Amino acid sequence: MKKPFITKEKAQEIIKTYPTPFHIYDEKGIRENARNLYKAFSWNKGYKEYFAVKATPNPYILKILQEEGCGVDCSSLTELMMSECCGFKGDDIMFSSNVTPAEDYLKARELGAYINLDDFTHIEYLDQLCGIPETICCRYNPGGKFSIATKIMDNPGDAKYGFTHEQIIEGFKVLKEKGAKYFGLHAFLASNTVTNEYYPKLARILFELAVEIKEKTGVEFKFINLSGGVGIAYEPDKPQNDIFAIGEGVHKAFDEILVPAGMGDVAIFTELGRYMLAPYGHLITTVKHFKHTHKEYAGVDACACNLMRPAMYGAYHHITVLGKENAPCDHKYDVTGGLCENNDKFAIDRMLPELEKGDILCIHDTGAHGFSMGYNYNGKLRSAELLLKEDGDVQLIRRAETPADYFATFDFTGIMDKYLEK
Repeated sequence: MKKPFITKEKAQEIIKTYPTPFHIYDEKGIRENARNLYKAFSWNKGYKEYFAVKATPNPYILKILQEEGCGVDCSSLTELMMSECCGFKGDDIMFSSNVTPAEDYLKARELGAYINLDDFTHIEYLDQLCGIPETICCRYNPGGKFSIATKIMDNPGDAKYGFTHEQIIEGFKVLKEKGAKYFGLHAFLASNTVTNEYYPKLARILFELAVEIKEKTGVEFKFINLSGGVGIAYEPDKPQNDIFAIGEGVHKAFDEILVPAGMGDVAIFTELGRYMLAPYGHLITTVKHFKHTHKEYAGVDACACNLMRPAMYGAYHHITVLGKENAPCDHKYDVTGGLCENNDKFAIDRMLPELEKGDILCIHDTGAHGFSMGYNYNGKLRSAELLLKEDGDVQLIRRAETPADYFATFDFTGIMDKYLEK
C-alpha cells in the first residue's frame, strides 16, 4: 500500500500557515532515492544522472539533487536559465530539445552544456549559429514499435523525436568532419515503464548501434545516454521497478557488447524525472462540498490546474484520507475539482472511507509532472510548493499565486490596477 509521508496532524499544522491546496515534497525520500540510483550504477566509472528539469522545475529541488551528484536535463531556455542560477554549468547540463529556437542553442553553448541534437537538419543549423562543440550528442529513433517480449511498450515510429538509423550514421560522419572530437548517443523509446527489462533492452539497442557507428565512422563515444522512461507504479497493488536489478541488467549488456568492442570506458548517463521525484510529492487538498445526484461527488479545493494527469490521460493517482488510513473503503465517490470541465476529476468511482467536509486528502505520486503541468484555465491560480525537510520542518519553496500574478501581464490602461498588489 501507498503510505503518505505526512500525517493528518502534520497536515493540519501546515495548513495553519499554508492553506490547501499545495504540493509538498519529501526531502529525505528524494535523497535516499538518488543515492540508491547511484549505487545501482556504481559499476560504471563515469555514470551520471541528469534530472529532467521539466518534471519538477523548482530551484530548491534542483539544489537537493545537485548535492547528491546529479546534473540537469534541460529542454528550453528558461530551464537552462534556472539551472545556471542553481550553479549548474558545463557538463553538469544536458540540453535535449526539439524544434529548437536559436536563443536556446546559444544559451546552451554559452553554458558549455552537452547539446543533444534531435534532427539531422540541426547539424548545419547549429554550425551556422554558433559552431559545433568539441563534444556533441545525437538522438536516435529506430522507428517501428518498441516491445519487450510480446508486449508493445510504445510506438517510436509515431514519435517526433530523433534521427533515423541512416541519418544518425551520416550525422556522426558530418559532425566529425566539422571538427567534433567526442560523441554521445541518446534514445528515449518508451514512457513510464514499470519493468526491470526496459533499460537493459534499450541499452543493448544503443550499445550495438554505438559499436556499428564506431566501425563505420571512426568516432569516439564519450557517453551513452539512456534518457528517461523508467517509471513508477501509480496503483498501490502493482510492483515497483527494482533499480538495482535494472542497473545490473545494463551492466550485463555493457560487458557483453561494449567491453569486447574496446569501449569499456564509455560513461552511462540517465535522464530520469518521474522515477526520481514522483513518489516523493503529494498534492494536499481539502473536501469542501458534496453533491448527491446521479452519482456521489466529493468536491475538493484543488482542481486539474493543480494536477492535470487524471483529466488529460485518465491517469490513476492513489488517494489517502489522512486520519482515516485504517477505515474501510466502503463509499464510492467521484472526487472533483471546481473547473467548468467535466473531466476535472481526480478519481472516478473510487472506493474511499466515508468523507466529511474538512477531510484532508493526500493525492499520491505528484512529485513529477504535477505542479509543472499546471495552468490557469478558469482563472485558477497555481498553488504553493512546500518542502518537508529531513528535520521535519516545512519550507515554502514557491508561494501560491495571487490574482495580481494572474493580471500582471496585462497592459490594460490602469483598469486592472486595483488588483495589482505591490
